[in-house]
Parts: sequence; C-alpha cells; structure tokens
Amino acid sequence: MMNILHLRAISHELPAFVQALEARGIASRSVRDLCADDLRASQVLLIEAHIDQKALLGMKDGLMDCLNAGGTIVFNGHLVYPLIDGLEPFQVAAGRGRDDLVVERVHTHPVFEGVDCQDLSFRRGVAGFYARGANPPPADAQVLHRLKQDGSPIDWVWQRPEGGQVFMHSGNTMWMYLNDKSSAARIAPQLLDWVCASAPELTEEAH
Repeated sequence: MMNILHLRAISHELPAFVQALEARGIASRSVRDLCADDLRASQVLLIEAHIDQKALLGMKDGLMDCLNAGGTIVFNGHLVYPLIDGLEPFQVAAGRGRDDLVVERVHTHPVFEGVDCQDLSFRRGVAGFYARGANPPPADAQVLHRLKQDGSPIDWVWQRPEGGQVFMHSGNTMWMYLNDKSSAARIAPQLLDWVCASAPELTEEAH
C-alpha cells in the first residue's frame, strides 16, 4: 500500500483516475470522512479542485504536520482559506479573453514531460480550462507555468524551509485530462509516477 492519500471533493471521481489510483495502491477518500490524523500520517496528499476547503481548514494541523515531516501536498484549485502557512489566496488573472489565458512554460518538470503548452492553453478549442489566475507563490518557489499575457504563475513547486514541498496548480484538477486525446493526458500518470517516487510502499513493519 502506498502512503499516499487522495482527497475527494465529491462522492464520485473520474473512473479512469480511480482505476489508476487503485492500480498503485493509493487510497481515495472523501474529505468529509477524514481527520487530521489521516493527513499527518500520509507522505503525500493529492487534493482536488473544488475540495471543501472549510472542512479542510478544520484539519490544518494535519496538513502542516504532513509537510513538516517532509511530506508532499499536491493542491489543485483556487486557494481561498489559509490552509498552508505562508501562502496567499487566489488572484484572478488580469484578463479573461482567449489570448489572456494562453499558458507558457517557465521551467521543466517530470510531471509535464512531453506535454505541449498548446494542449494546456486550449481544450476542445476553448481557452481557460487549465487556469484563470494564480495562487501566488512564495519568493523561493519554482514557477513551472504561467499565463503568458500577465505572468500569473499557475503551476509552481515550493520546497519549504521548514520541510516538505507543495506542488501547486491554480486551476481545474490536473487529472481531468486523463482521457483527453492530447499530450495533456500525460499529466496524470506522470504526476502519480512523481509522487510515488517520494512515497515508497509501506512495509508490514510500518503499519
């Protein structure tokens, strides 16, 4: 069993992603069925966009304990509540037109290997599915993608001085692209490869 916990925002999830989690031995549970101890006991937390942030705020000590122990939090969506110390709330991009929502890469990362920014900028010919603004990164975070027009940092990784890391995506849940017929379909499996590498399988002694 992988020491990774997927926090569901709703009672159902994209079937293909559930299968991918199950194949890797990753637990998937509704945030309403969790407590702070479940969060602090995990090495990696996968948090969907549209999660009940108010409910999660009540378990903030578990989130922080996970990070302080060297864990990884992957957060999708608009950060509204102060769930993680040092992070600021979501800021809407300056423009909302088609050209305002074009994505450009700033730094490479294994999660996005082989992913064309064109496939992030436009989904079925429509812009804005990927991100429409930013969860502002700390000064020492590494920005991976930004909106080309106004520079909003939409994907970034922060190695916290206190320990642990945050992988931030300020738009719709990244694994929504899993069944797309574009390079964006690579994100979900590559994300799972990346987090599994940092959370080795639990041994019997670890239970």
